[in-house]
Amino acid sequence: MSAAEKIGAFFDLDGTVAAPPSLEWRFIAFLLAHDELPTRAIARWLIHFAKTAAFDPHRATLENKQYLSGLPTRLADDWESSLARRALPLYATALERMSWHWAQGHRVWLVSGTLGPLARAVARHLPGRVEVSATEIEIRDGCWTGRLAGSHLRGLEKARAVRNLAAQFGLSLWDSYAYGNSTSDLPMLDSVGRRFAVNPPAGLRRIASSEGWPICEWRTVAGWRPISVLTTGEAR
Repeated sequence: MSAAEKIGAFFDLDGTVAAPPSLEWRFIAFLLAHDELPTRAIARWLIHFAKTAAFDPHRATLENKQYLSGLPTRLADDWESSLARRALPLYATALERMSWHWAQGHRVWLVSGTLGPLARAVARHLPGRVEVSATEIEIRDGCWTGRLAGSHLRGLEKARAVRNLAAQFGLSLWDSYAYGNSTSDLPMLDSVGRRFAVNPPAGLRRIASSEGWPICEWRTVAGWRPISVLTTGEAR
């Protein structure tokens, strides 16, 4: 294993690589547009929300996937096929950063709280090898159950995922990179030696400034295009 292969580059997805709205909201819009989200699925989501919102707002919203209950997993493939007909809403500079990491021989991951099938669909459209660690949904008989298969990858769970990947693949976290756009990404950013705040809100911007982390303003959206490789100085 070469020294370069011991270095990981961990990218948050929504808001860091992909422009808003989130991939999950885009998927929900796709389901609605194709009449694939029946009233009963929305009702299950609302019932779950009502049961949990008072004592656990996070679980009631971000972890509530009951709208997927009973829907066939092929819908993720249909959504991916729809992406092939138009440009992905990806930040051009995010693609350039990935290109630089690939050129160095680093391993690149998307570490995201979004749904695993959606994150993998994006990864398959990128012009290089990207592995995925994301939130997975339980599947039964070719359909989603609406329950999580494991943890929702956010906050401390992202840091745990990065540490597990480092242990599995023999990575040096001190030499690795992480890119995030939210204070919920701080545990992941703190897990590595090279941390980048991307399009940061005020809270993350203050922390990045006080810690001396690079602050990246990635605003230009582009679909796949030939990617210029960053210079060593730009990559830091």
